[in-house]
Amino acid sequence: MADSTLPVDRPMELPGDLPGEQPGFTWLETLHTWVTTVDHKKLGLMYIGYALIFLLVAGVEALLMRVQLMVANNHFLSPEVYNRLFTMHGTTMVFLVGMPFIIGFANYLVPLMIGARDMALPRLNAFSFWMTALGGFFLYYSFLGAVGLQGAGSAPDTTWWGYAPLTERAFSRGHTMDYWALALVMSGIGTIGAAVNVIATVFCMRCKGMTLFRMPLLVWLNLTTAGLILVTISPLTAAQIMLLIDRYLGGHFFDSQAGGSPVLWFHFFWIFGHPEVYVLVLPAFAIANEVIPTFSRKAIFGYPAMVAASAGIAFISLGVWAHHMFTVGMSAPGNAFFVLSTGLVGVPTGIKIFNWIATMWGGKIRFTVSMMFAVAFVAQFLLAGLTGIMLSMAPWNWQLHDTYFVVAHFHYVLVGAIVFCIFSGLYYWFPKMTGKLLSERLGKWHFWLFVLGFHMTFDFMHIPGLLGMPRWIYTYQPGFGWEKWNILVGVGAFVQGIAILLFSFNMVRSYLKGAEAGPDPWDAWTLEWATSSPPPPYNFAIEPVVASRRPLWDQKHPEDPDWRYE
Repeated sequence: MADSTLPVDRPMELPGDLPGEQPGFTWLETLHTWVTTVDHKKLGLMYIGYALIFLLVAGVEALLMRVQLMVANNHFLSPEVYNRLFTMHGTTMVFLVGMPFIIGFANYLVPLMIGARDMALPRLNAFSFWMTALGGFFLYYSFLGAVGLQGAGSAPDTTWWGYAPLTERAFSRGHTMDYWALALVMSGIGTIGAAVNVIATVFCMRCKGMTLFRMPLLVWLNLTTAGLILVTISPLTAAQIMLLIDRYLGGHFFDSQAGGSPVLWFHFFWIFGHPEVYVLVLPAFAIANEVIPTFSRKAIFGYPAMVAASAGIAFISLGVWAHHMFTVGMSAPGNAFFVLSTGLVGVPTGIKIFNWIATMWGGKIRFTVSMMFAVAFVAQFLLAGLTGIMLSMAPWNWQLHDTYFVVAHFHYVLVGAIVFCIFSGLYYWFPKMTGKLLSERLGKWHFWLFVLGFHMTFDFMHIPGLLGMPRWIYTYQPGFGWEKWNILVGVGAFVQGIAILLFSFNMVRSYLKGAEAGPDPWDAWTLEWATSSPPPPYNFAIEPVVASRRPLWDQKHPEDPDWRYE
């Protein structure tokens, strides 16, 4: 393949491309360019920055709750404040941290990886970001606005899954739940818009030679995720609208005293809620699919199987939601179906784990910080899957439902898999996004502190769950055997907080004083590394032409045919 098909240098400058470098350009004008931008890279960075801010906010909320639970009979927080923090932490981590992170990475990387100059629908892309952002700001305005709108107290306090009848006007104080429902409707509209854009971009904007089975796995998994979003966010949005009808227009969808059913809310929410786990974890897999081969110096093992496994996970995940509802009194056939369907998810997931191990096996592994986070993800996701199999068994679930065992399992997935992969991706693509390398020395401190804190928190959290500690408890009496475990869990949470602060310092310091990265610091093979770091506004001066799954490697190593896979 000729070198001219993958231009690395920046051969031309477009007027107004780099306004920050123009003489006399003020900070207000720079802010205006970001607020009005339709460039997928800037929007991707804003998604990621937005998610990082709310990660810190949710972390503070979690630390306050852990302080409350570290000792028995603690009165550090009142029950009302604890319930608000409980609700806001969960809502923030799922909707304002996890979703913006995955959409941000997709926004930034998908067009670059398929050789496109932008997303297919740039204005829809900008609209989607601002709807998502406004949803988050609207939710947190409830701390102030709920009281001002004749409410008693502030912020939603009915848990992040908003079970009826707690959300009905007869049980919910003031307007806190209105903020919660409207915020999720707004962010849901933004998320659906982003998913439509990813699908349109992948199918319509690929460069010459980029067939579907030459696309990087990151693109495949984000395409799968986008399809899953369209199916799962819609029921959640419908449920929020039904809730608002109940609260304001005299509807009784979820009011059992007027012929409605709270269990209907369970179905609507978990039809969204369990596939949402895979909406978050499939893009985490996508990051691992790029990082592990690059630093193992081997092609991903079983590319077709990985694509099929991703589609299989997405499909099966749509039929497992009621394993969250084993305790509501479903029929025996219903319980049996959801036990079997939940176990079936383990088949394509196991394929992925074995393929990652096979990719590393015999490779020349380079343990950068990015690779360390990816390897830790594989191990921790395996452990999370094992406890998930335990909870998928209805009799076991009856005993442990709504205990801290479930909280530990859930966080093993959300933190041990998704957050670890997000950190892996940030260390891997930070050079592409900023032109600077993150400090590996500070990164290793971040990694080991975060691993230590993670396992102190969530390994030990299983034990009070097995001892019967409820997940909705704000304090407890001594003598249950929970105290020492909650102390260890609380200390681990603070260690994680220190690690995240260290990472934040590393990002700021590296952006200001970090070593120059160059266009391809990792000797990778996908198209985003074929352009400068950071990329120019137009991405590629000449449309790339590809002939394999590793076009950049083909260009750099034409003598090595073993790396060419059709």
